[in-house]
Amino acid sequence: MLTNAEYKKGNKNKEELVFKPPPEFKKNAYFSSFSQYKNIYEYSIQNREKFWGSEAKELSWFEKWKVVKQGKAFSSKWFVGSKTNISFNCLDRHVKTDKRNKAALIWESESGESKIITYQLLFTQVCKFANVLKKNGVKKGDYIIIYMGTIPEAIIAMLACTRIGAVHSVVQCELSSKSLSERIDVLKSKIIITQDYIYKKGNKIPIKSKVDAAVKNNDAIEKIILLRRSNSFEIELNSEKEILWNDEIDVTNDKIDAVSLNAQHPVFSMFTNGPKGDLINILHSTGGYMVQSYLSAKWVFDLKNSDILWAAADVGWISGHTYSVYGPLLNGVTIFLYEGVPIYPEPDKYWELIAKYRINILYLNPTTIRALLKLGDEWLFKHDISSLRLLGTRGEPIKPETWKWYFKNVGRSNCPVVDSWLQTETGSILITQLPGPADMKPAITGYPFPGVEIDVVDIKGNSVKIGEGGYLVIKDSWPSMFTTEKEEKAEATLNCWKQFKGNYFTGDAAVKEKSGFMRILGRVDDVIKAAGNRVGGSEIEKILLEHTDVKEAAVVKRLDEIIGNAIVAFVSLAEKKGTPLLKEELRNFVVENIGAIAKPDDLIFIDELPRLKSGKIDRRSLRERAYQGIQQMKGIESEHFKVLERLREEYQSF
Repeated sequence: MLTNAEYKKGNKNKEELVFKPPPEFKKNAYFSSFSQYKNIYEYSIQNREKFWGSEAKELSWFEKWKVVKQGKAFSSKWFVGSKTNISFNCLDRHVKTDKRNKAALIWESESGESKIITYQLLFTQVCKFANVLKKNGVKKGDYIIIYMGTIPEAIIAMLACTRIGAVHSVVQCELSSKSLSERIDVLKSKIIITQDYIYKKGNKIPIKSKVDAAVKNNDAIEKIILLRRSNSFEIELNSEKEILWNDEIDVTNDKIDAVSLNAQHPVFSMFTNGPKGDLINILHSTGGYMVQSYLSAKWVFDLKNSDILWAAADVGWISGHTYSVYGPLLNGVTIFLYEGVPIYPEPDKYWELIAKYRINILYLNPTTIRALLKLGDEWLFKHDISSLRLLGTRGEPIKPETWKWYFKNVGRSNCPVVDSWLQTETGSILITQLPGPADMKPAITGYPFPGVEIDVVDIKGNSVKIGEGGYLVIKDSWPSMFTTEKEEKAEATLNCWKQFKGNYFTGDAAVKEKSGFMRILGRVDDVIKAAGNRVGGSEIEKILLEHTDVKEAAVVKRLDEIIGNAIVAFVSLAEKKGTPLLKEELRNFVVENIGAIAKPDDLIFIDELPRLKSGKIDRRSLRERAYQGIQQMKGIESEHFKVLERLREEYQSF
């Protein structure tokens, strides 16, 4: 296994490839030089409360904070004593200005449907639906599940919840009815908001049936609010619990004030996986999340008043929440939403939409970029996409050649590329190449966002030297950090806070490069980033073990040219022999119980799982077997891959 010293020696000249931001862009960017960024960053770390307090003043508060930050690390609280409302800041403060008639949201579906909704109209629709929720018994602090596709009504529902202090939990439609039911049980939700169908690849895919299955034996649900997209789509209301969005919204008034909420009041709930595959409900707080999502969207995407931002992410993910909804609306810019896939009905669909709506900012995950690259440039060059002025990528490491294609062919070498890093737990982007201040380095994520202190440490928690690999940690805390519903300081029992001297461990390995840049190598735990989705390997193992034919199961990841990481499941059977039919049955069993995003790309039958002397599963040998006959992904230097494997092995024995 490669040591840090060997890695450093072999990588001496590999980070020299740089691309300079376009001179015209730098003139108008928030940051015009790297020295300006460094000065602001150093000030923000030395004067953290002053920095965040100053930025927070750009938003509206019903009552100002007494303390910007109270406590440290997991016990931190931000903007203590203040009261505000994120729906008010996204809508009310804009409709009082000349932005009232500006497009807040542009939406198109692959079905051909489209909508342009102004800030005034969005405000009206949100107020109406907030009254629908109140009429149906929703109170401040209630959990509301939103199980909808990429449509404007999903955003209306989110903002309506925040307006009255309800806590929304958006569940991705690809998750199964069982996954939905588990979330209902955890949250004790009284209401689910859903729709009759979504569009995908030319098909109307019913999702109401999954809701019916999820709530069948659940007494917590009091109401199902159903959006009917089309009268031609036959769907029956099954019980008196079900009401139609369409009927309710038509007879509801549009007058309702935004509720004054304590800064620590949760905005939304999301789920992540515990070490045993169990669901953990995490929350983001109103004050801190609002301030950091506002500022990170503004600076990372260099937002201007006339911008149209397309963050092509499901609104159920954190990148969708922060950069398809809250961040842009807090800044008063226009967001673009598309219901469909990049290659339907033709492989140039994304380029056609950019040209049609003159979109300025495009934010994609590397899986989508790789898929578009593979389709060929003839589809790209059919359209005038010169309106683009900034590109972004997120969610997983990107290969240098993919980055260069994105920069040169999509951006015509005129658009800076921000390679960003965030997690469900972080709430917002914490590492990125801010556009303007410094040269861009393909496949190197960037440097810490102002006000956030980040380090790369060894297994003992000590900082590593430049050029060495280690574990990525966030020191102390940050405004958009996650919290839990548990009692005070309960987060300290979570491994992510315990393992490295009270700093938050991200689960990622990284390398410190020159000039403060950080290169993210990938996860060292069992979390798998596949096609932009985050899946817990332990969760898949837990489901496989529920199948009567499975004795043991272990899930690992394997690098993949398109989706980044492939999911590989190793299964030991109780009695039966492994057959192709059983293999497909087990893969589909995972889909039925979790969802399509967790379906193993490969499932390998094995007599016995290999184990270490400690009795733990030997995952390294399983990963090596997963690679047999598979060529490693080009563009990730073997040194990086070996360092990542060393850190994984070290971490798993920690």
